[in-house]
Amino acid sequence: MKINKNIIIGFGLISFFLLAALGADFIAPYDPTVVSDQLNLPPFFSEDGSTTHLLGTDDLGRDTLSRLIFGSRISLLVGLLVVFFSGSVGITLGLLAGFYGGLLDNFIMRFVNIIMAFPSILLAIVVVAIAGPGIFNATIAVSIVSLPSFIRVARATVISEKGKEYVTAAKQFGASDKRLLFTEIFPNCRAPLIVQLSLAFSDGILNVAALGFLGLGARPPLPEWGMMLSDARAFITTQPWLVTLPGLCILIVVLAFNLLGDGLRDYLDPKVI
Repeated sequence: MKINKNIIIGFGLISFFLLAALGADFIAPYDPTVVSDQLNLPPFFSEDGSTTHLLGTDDLGRDTLSRLIFGSRISLLVGLLVVFFSGSVGITLGLLAGFYGGLLDNFIMRFVNIIMAFPSILLAIVVVAIAGPGIFNATIAVSIVSLPSFIRVARATVISEKGKEYVTAAKQFGASDKRLLFTEIFPNCRAPLIVQLSLAFSDGILNVAALGFLGLGARPPLPEWGMMLSDARAFITTQPWLVTLPGLCILIVVLAFNLLGDGLRDYLDPKVI
């Protein structure tokens, strides 16, 4: 089977931003938090642009390129934390719900239905409003919002697997519930969960950026893409690059993870030739 081109494109774009995030201290030409008297300089490709600041500066004189590079570090870290928190908790709850069923399944799925009854960004805003603004609280809020997708995918795959012959054979040999669930069933559930992990990564980045845009995520002077968009709203007509550049970064990263997820879904599906 040939590797899906979506995987190649998505992985390539993610690798680019990952390298920028890891090497931000060496790649960024300036400190992203240092202000200067060179305010609202345009990018180098503009008529009045300069190579001193390749992508210009913001209203406080901070270098835009440096802030975008360090912003990739924050966004990718946030996405990783969202996937870790929501994935570990959601997959565990989904496995238990699908394997044992009964009251445990009903309780977990009622919890899922309650979360899904609210728009995701609205529920995240409520959680951040209770816990207080900040990048960590925003990450926890987005992780809670992401739980239902992991629970539903894990539960559905366990239900489809636990009635198969290899599980029945393991039971006949006296395998414990722990062995059945985590040794026999879980390895056969990994394909859809891997796809869900990649898609949750993009959702996490997008939702935390939305919270940052609303002033509920990262706090100044952190160079976070959503907060950069929020700060640039007043200059959207006079200095449109201040809005366009962080918006493009969010768009490309989210698109990259979605392409990777779609490609993995096709690659890992045995029905696709």
